[in-house]
Amino acid sequence: FFIPAFSAERSLFMSSRIDFTSGSVPRALIHFALPVMFALFLQAMYGTVDLLIVGQFASSTDVSAVATGSQIMQTVTNLISSLATGTTVLLGQKIGQKKPSEGGKIAGASLILFALIGIAFSLLLTLGAAPLSRAMNAPEAAFLKTVHYLSICGGGALIMIFYNLIGGLFRGMGDSRTPFIAVAIACVSNIVLDLLMVAVFSFGAAGAALATVLSQAISVLVSYHLISNRPLPFAMTRAHVTFHKETIKRILSLGIPLAVQDLFVGLSFLIILAIANSLGVNASAGVGVSEKICGFIMLVSAAFMQSMAAFTAQNKGAGRMDRAIKGLQCAMGLSCGCGLIMGFFTFFHGDILAGLFTSSPSVMAAAADYLKAYAFDAFLTSFLFCFIGFYNGLGLTSFVMAQGILGSFGVRVPLSYLLSQFQPVSLFHIGLATPCSTLIQIVLCLGCWSLLKKHHPHLQ
Repeated sequence: FFIPAFSAERSLFMSSRIDFTSGSVPRALIHFALPVMFALFLQAMYGTVDLLIVGQFASSTDVSAVATGSQIMQTVTNLISSLATGTTVLLGQKIGQKKPSEGGKIAGASLILFALIGIAFSLLLTLGAAPLSRAMNAPEAAFLKTVHYLSICGGGALIMIFYNLIGGLFRGMGDSRTPFIAVAIACVSNIVLDLLMVAVFSFGAAGAALATVLSQAISVLVSYHLISNRPLPFAMTRAHVTFHKETIKRILSLGIPLAVQDLFVGLSFLIILAIANSLGVNASAGVGVSEKICGFIMLVSAAFMQSMAAFTAQNKGAGRMDRAIKGLQCAMGLSCGCGLIMGFFTFFHGDILAGLFTSSPSVMAAAADYLKAYAFDAFLTSFLFCFIGFYNGLGLTSFVMAQGILGSFGVRVPLSYLLSQFQPVSLFHIGLATPCSTLIQIVLCLGCWSLLKKHHPHLQ
């Protein structure tokens, strides 16, 4: 990251950056969202390759261990990614305000901040692997394997954090291609290492965890080499890598509400998985498989959520709220059509999707039953995720936190527990708590929009 000041006329790097404040709104959004979507696709592949290969070459207990352990790690990853959004939004606003000179200070402070966070998570996850597995009701037969998976992944938490920070920094610059390259490197490495550790050496869940950590380390090292040979739109030297209190405070003020929201959202899904774990290995593995598939179902909506945060941040900084609103409308229209298609296929062909990750008929049936509920959510998140990206870009992260917590612990958790008490227990009924939560969150987002228009009449 320690690179000379940017030179516009000689930089090929600028061709990968997008100015969101001018030109065609749909073209800018699609141009930025496509690499984000491909990166999310690879990220989803990265997260599911472990489960897919373990499901084909190891036992059901290994599948259950990876399903439980990876869900915990996904919660941690989402937490870090949300904190990194604070960097994305702050950097995007400064670039929109035509103040890229502050970029070095923001990037340097972020490196220090996330290094400290990484050390803390490494200690927490390695020392707390057993208590976390116990809290998740990991089936007894898969308990030790779950602990091993978490301990190994936790030991590599610092690597995972820098892996996510690279994406946050470059999306703030309007560059979605560099994060895509970083994810592609990690994904390819993970596939090769998974096959080696699980299929060849038969290390099971522990091998999948080791492959995850090593592939992220390879991605960070290669990405650093690539970035070091590219000029940035701001000067970045060793002097910028310092604990700058005001910058860190601003990053945290934007990122902490999002991290808290994602923490509660992640905890709500962990509780649902714990409920499924109490129903046995097949239900545990079925819900774990379903959660991985959902990463693909929500790809387009998630891509527009990240895109809207960067798009809105730059246009807010430039005073172009009219473009930010057009971007929101465009993103919703595009993601809605894809949500309908994915929802239809998931509802009627969930067994086909589940069959990609397991050869067990009972696990496949459990996953298909749970996925039917997510078919409704595939459509609803087309609206919710675009709203969330828009509000993040505006800096209204406290509202995003509030609606996320209310949806998670005000609706999803109590409703899933209530539905799990009806006999016979149905994973479809338990899964319905998620689209119900999304619907309530959309209502809250519409309410916030009405308040914004009331106090800011130009937001029409």
